[in-house]
Amino acid sequence: MSQEDPLVVATSGNPYFVHPSSVVDEGATIGEGTKLWHFCHVYSGAKIGKNCVVGQGCSIASGAVLGHGVKLQNGVSVYDGVVLEDDVFCGPHMVFTNVVNPRAFIERKDAFRPTRICRGATLGAAAVIVCGHTVGMYAMVGAGAVVTRDVPPFALVFGNPARQRGWVDKSGNRLVFGDGCLAVGQDGNHYSLHDGQVHQGLTPTHITRKCP
Repeated sequence: MSQEDPLVVATSGNPYFVHPSSVVDEGATIGEGTKLWHFCHVYSGAKIGKNCVVGQGCSIASGAVLGHGVKLQNGVSVYDGVVLEDDVFCGPHMVFTNVVNPRAFIERKDAFRPTRICRGATLGAAAVIVCGHTVGMYAMVGAGAVVTRDVPPFALVFGNPARQRGWVDKSGNRLVFGDGCLAVGQDGNHYSLHDGQVHQGLTPTHITRKCP
């Protein structure tokens, strides 16, 4: 979501849907076409883009940012310092954090570590994203995974701690690389693997190089 994209300040007569059981604090911004379902709380200062779906029992903190087309399944809390770019999917009851060493009796709001989930990434049900990391665009984090390091774009990771197990295309299906480190995804796009990173599209270097 870019700064130029207009958001609609939460008022009566909203061009978005808020279930009567949910609370949207004054000063939150919500984009047109977004739907907030049962028992959600959006804090003042939170920013939600257009055409998002926020499932039952979600909480969005004042310093959280959701881009356009984001989907939060039931029971997801998006804390201060978390940015979800456009088209991110968060599975049921997955968990964000923002402090690495929390104590109930020590205030550590100045120690929040930012977390960024890049465009089109998927976070599976009950996954945990330890704060201070970035999940790359169109990456796939498996259900129950515990992410303790950055995840590259298009990577498939799962386990505790999460380890990379392969690559996926933009539609979330596995990529299999052949000669020249090239693959065609089930989405019909071409992909290339170079220096441990997946790129959409081809270059002469990728076409002539042997895949390690």
